[in-house]
Formats: sequence, structure tokens, C-alpha cells
Amino acid sequence: MASLARIRPCLARRIPTLVRGIQMSADTTQLQDAITDPSQPFTVKLHEDSFRTYKIDPPSLEVQVQKDELLKIYKDMQCMRRMEMAADALYKAKLIRGFCHLAIGQEAVSVGLEYGITPEDRVITAYRCHPFAVMRGGTIKGVIAELLGRQDGMSKGKGGSMHIFTPSFFGGNGIVGAQVPVGAGIAFAQKYLGNKTATFALYGDGASNQGQVFEAFNMAKLWDLPCVFVCENNKYGMGTSAERSSSNTEYFTRGDKIPGIQVNGMDIIASRHAVQFARNWVVEGNGPLLMEFVTYRYGGHSMSDPGTTYRTREEVQRMRSTQDPIRGLQRYIEDWGLATEQELKQLDKEAKGEVDQAVEEAKTSPIPRSEDLWTDIYYKGTEPSFMRGREREEVHYY
Repeated sequence: MASLARIRPCLARRIPTLVRGIQMSADTTQLQDAITDPSQPFTVKLHEDSFRTYKIDPPSLEVQVQKDELLKIYKDMQCMRRMEMAADALYKAKLIRGFCHLAIGQEAVSVGLEYGITPEDRVITAYRCHPFAVMRGGTIKGVIAELLGRQDGMSKGKGGSMHIFTPSFFGGNGIVGAQVPVGAGIAFAQKYLGNKTATFALYGDGASNQGQVFEAFNMAKLWDLPCVFVCENNKYGMGTSAERSSSNTEYFTRGDKIPGIQVNGMDIIASRHAVQFARNWVVEGNGPLLMEFVTYRYGGHSMSDPGTTYRTREEVQRMRSTQDPIRGLQRYIEDWGLATEQELKQLDKEAKGEVDQAVEEAKTSPIPRSEDLWTDIYYKGTEPSFMRGREREEVHYY
């Protein structure tokens, strides 16, 4: 079993321990004004280890934040975790079948991404996609109903865990690494149309060695596409550590001529700031950028993976107790006097209530009808007048 130190000595160095309360400082005068006026911005200084860069100057360590936004971010992170915990329970109750990959522990990536981009930007990721779907315009009920295979699901119960979409979210994708060239294609379309938007194509450390990933890098650099290639490095692929599958685990350096940035993906403020930096870089016409979030998943690769055969329980518990992104933000908020422990507990209660209600509503949604098998095959408005079934004589009319 690999201990945390054996996995990668720089993991503890690159993910600073948030609970010490010394990683980030806030401007005292601005902070007092922000406590009185929740919309008033104040400046904080990130820890010096928040970023590492490759062929590009790092973002400023000084970041402007607002009380009301930080509290909203806190609640969103709690909602995303509660949603994934609910999916875990429903799967164990055998109400969710098939594949199910959860992102518990990685909330700073999905929430930080959303708070760093605009509604017009594009996002595409792999199968650990539930929080991205909600943050990009979906609903918790829609995700849970989809996992349950019900009509109220975001893909009407016909897509399942890995196939959930919104107009600006191009889904979870089940084929390892295949979403990366698709993301490059989305960025190409945006550039072709003259849209000043960024496309974020996310993949995991396990997918980083796929040939199509490097092919997408090459084309994106040749055409200077406004694409941010994002590696969610949660330290493990399916049953093995990153070090056993990658000769170079500094994923932000693997773009050759493409600049890169490594981010403390367990710190929501650093994550949001890095996303804003990356978006501005590609939208301003500088070409693609690689971004690596160093993060951690508490559970297994999927629900069929206990997650403890290739790492120790002690390691997982240590990460939970010292690196948790939600607890880290909670400490910032309390230390800066933005909210009390009781006020944050109220937000926790509200998040739990929202998820519990979404689960109950999703459970009451009916399962898809048999005739629904013949709908949503084509993009709406482009359907043929009929679909042929399994045999020539079996015809289904719209």
C-alpha cells in the first residue's frame, strides 16, 4: 500500500494544509467594510504555493472576494457534496444501477470553475460530471432523476450518469479521454463563429496518457484555439496511483509548447482565481492553456471500487481532516468574521433540505415509456419523419 508520502512527496507541499489558517491573509480595513456590506469586495492574499506555472507567468496572489459570494460558494459546495452523498446512498440501495462515478472531495474544482467563467463559456468533462451539470444550468433533481432512470432526468432518464447535458455543458463522456478532442472541436467552433468565449475540456490523470489527448493539444496549438485543457489530478486512476501510470505527473507541463498552470484544487478561492486567469488568457487570443487541479477523491473510482486496495484508509482520513475544500472555506469565513459557525450550519441545513427534497421528487418521477426509445435520437428539429426499428417491417413514426 502506498502511503501519502510514497505516492508523491510534493502532494502535501502542493496542497497546503488549509486548517492552519495561515495560508491566506485579508486586508483588515476592507474586511471591516465587507462585513457591513456583503457585496463590498475585499482583497485576500493566497498562499505562495497556490500555483506553479510552465512557460507562463503565474496569476497574482492577491484576489478580490465578496462576503455574499463566498457564502453562496460555500452553500453550492455543500449542495454538490450532499447530492453526491445521496447518489451514493441510492446506489447502495440498488435504486441506481450501472456505472456511477462520484466527485466527493473535488467540489472546489466544479464550483470554482463555474464561478470563474461566464454563462456563454463551454464546458465538457468525463464521467465524474454530476456537479458540473448542476452548476452549468441543470438541477439536483434533474441529476438524481437521471441516475434513477426517470423521465424528469436531465436526459429524460435515457442517458444515465455519464450522459447529462445543458446548452453550455457538453456532458459527461464515458470513453476515456474522448471528450478532449471534442472539447477542442467546440473551441474551434467558437473561434470560427467569432465568439469571445472559452472552452474548458476536463479529463483525469488516468486519461492523460491517451493518444487523442496529445493530438488535441497539437491541433489546438496549431490553430490557437481558445481552449483550456484541464486535468483533474485526483492522484489515482482506476485502481492505481498516478505515479504507476505516468512517467511525468506534472500534468501542467505536458503540453509541449502550450503553457500550463498547476493549481491547489482543494482551495476554492485559488481554483476560482486560476479559472478566471485561464479564461482571460485564451479569450485574449493567446491560444490554448493547460491547467492541472491537484485534488483528491475520497471515494473509489466508481461505486464498484472500494478505493482502499491501492491506498490506505488512514491516507483518506488524513486528507479529509486536513485538506477538505469545504472545511477550508469554512475556516476562512469564520476567521474573517464573515459568518458564525451557527450561520454556516444553517446553510448546511438548507443544502441538505434542498437535496433531500430533490431526491424525493426524483423518486416520484415515472420511468420512460417504451415509445420513448424512439425519441431524442436526433437533434430537435432535424428528425426524420420515421425511424426504422430492429427489422425492416418495424417502423416508428414521430
